[in-house]
Amino acid sequence: MEALLASWFASGRIIDGILLLVGAEALLLVWLSRRGGPPLPALLANLASGAALMLALRSALVGAGWIVVAGWMLAGLVAHLADLGLRFRAPTAQRRSPGHTPAEAGTTQQTAAFTRVTRL
Repeated sequence: MEALLASWFASGRIIDGILLLVGAEALLLVWLSRRGGPPLPALLANLASGAALMLALRSALVGAGWIVVAGWMLAGLVAHLADLGLRFRAPTAQRRSPGHTPAEAGTTQQTAAFTRVTRL
């Protein structure tokens, strides 16, 4: 078993398997998003960042040149920055939406935190 795992790491096949799982996760997230699930852009940017880092690792494992490894790491950085931009933009846009003044921001006795009834 140890020899099999060693060959998977040496050939980069272990990363291929992980990338297949990441692809399956992306498909599941797309499916859930179409059914009213979480917003898709930030989640896909997050997955793209992780996938790019996995590809950088795979490149290093198979002995690719440093330019290839650095290129995948740069792609991971770009995807990560896109993810951060999408995550920070959503709360900012919500705060700036019409009808919400700074005085209305926060939790009040009229918001769901105080009016929701929880049954056990």
